[in-house]
Amino acid sequence: MASLDTNIIIIALPIIISDIHISLLTLIWIVLGYSLVTASILLNLGRLSDMFGRVKLYKLGFIIFTIGSAFCSISQTGEQLLLFRLIQSLGAAFLFSNSAAIITDAFPENERGKALGLNQISIVVGSVMGLLVGGILASTLGWRSIFWINIPIGIFAVVWCHSKLHELGTIKREKIDWIGNITLAIGLLFILIGITFGPFQILNNFPFGMYSIVSIGLLFIGLFVIIELKVIKPMIDLSLFKIRSFLGGNISIFFNSIARGAFILIMTFYLQGPTMKLTPFEAGIFLLPVSIALSIFGPLSGWISDRYGSRAISSLGLLISSIGFFMLMNLGMKSIFTDTLLPLSLIGAGMGIFASPNRAAIMNAVPKYQRGIAAGTSTMFVLSGNTLSIGLAFLIMSNTMPVNYIESIFLGTIDTTSDHMTKNDIINIKDHNNNNKSSVIKQRNEKINVKNNKEINFIALDTTSIINNFLKSLHYIFLLSGILMLISIVPSYMKNGNVKNIKYDNKSKR
Repeated sequence: MASLDTNIIIIALPIIISDIHISLLTLIWIVLGYSLVTASILLNLGRLSDMFGRVKLYKLGFIIFTIGSAFCSISQTGEQLLLFRLIQSLGAAFLFSNSAAIITDAFPENERGKALGLNQISIVVGSVMGLLVGGILASTLGWRSIFWINIPIGIFAVVWCHSKLHELGTIKREKIDWIGNITLAIGLLFILIGITFGPFQILNNFPFGMYSIVSIGLLFIGLFVIIELKVIKPMIDLSLFKIRSFLGGNISIFFNSIARGAFILIMTFYLQGPTMKLTPFEAGIFLLPVSIALSIFGPLSGWISDRYGSRAISSLGLLISSIGFFMLMNLGMKSIFTDTLLPLSLIGAGMGIFASPNRAAIMNAVPKYQRGIAAGTSTMFVLSGNTLSIGLAFLIMSNTMPVNYIESIFLGTIDTTSDHMTKNDIINIKDHNNNNKSSVIKQRNEKINVKNNKEINFIALDTTSIINNFLKSLHYIFLLSGILMLISIVPSYMKNGNVKNIKYDNKSKR
């Protein structure tokens, strides 16, 4: 359900923007805030699950998520939607921090890859439903209906968890590392504020602007590591990173998440933007190859990794995804379904081939009583990478085109209907460097009489320049994603090792 809601809101964002007229920064943080809150508290929830039982907190996650969905459906402003999305993210954190640990407890080591692969199917089904159902609901019943669907699913999930799931993990009473949690949250928050607010010139009054804010965030991350080394019961057991399988798997998954985190968001606005002009449902159809390929190769790769090991197959998945991203660098102003079918299928297939063996290697590497915190740590890297990916995508865009170009694309203020424009509506002014690659746009609200004698207000923009710069920024983002996928291969080769030592350490701890 948590994965469903990620895509279901992204595919509906253009309609939400046009209805409640949110700002670009609010739009960014509606997406970022969900992952930020989840990533910040995930580790402590993993600790809580080890202390009080994973099934109990899993069920609580469904309850909170369902309540948050109900509030999202009645939002009247962008700020209200952002607040209620944060409530949703709290419930999502309970779900993300426990699902992999519950599955790991239930299956023997030689079947966990397959089990986690099947779990991947449920995530992908949510992703597919988010694209399709979100597109259908947003196009027919309005964007509020995308949150209604979570309510009956959430109620059913709570009842099912209560009656069917039983606690199999080892419950261990420990203290919560609140200082470490707060330090990590502040660090992540400052980094994201710097990346997202900096390009919009909001931080100009600070010395060195964006760089000073990001540096403060990095200092808090460093302080977090120091705290974790000294506290008796740390939020992250840093000794786990001495296990090569655990360390390599998490580094790899972090870079992988940075590479793909912003992918669905920017593709949604490309497909529903000023050149393609697809409906939410049609955009969802275009993106289906990603989810379908992932659903096929996710469980298959888990089954193969149970028998032949995870190192080679995980690396193969990263390589395949990188090829898909490099192919998307040829994306043009107009695309048909067959143009994007192969690269999107490769990206999805690579994600599926990588995800299951990587997660299985991580979970198999740690002692049983630490699986809750291990699952939370791994998912934290995924969510942190996804969040940074979105921030970096907008940072790349802001360095490729003026901010008002970005706003015109994402807020839908660009008008490509030439019948409604006169020669005087669009005025291009070369900038002071006489660089014709970028232009200053004169925005002007004016009333124009149309055929039916009604009057409309619109902002006249240099549409050709906007679209060309937008496509260029997408190509840069896809290039970076492909490179990061290739970089992820290096730590993925660390994941087969220390198996005997890990088993020995587990026995010694007992």
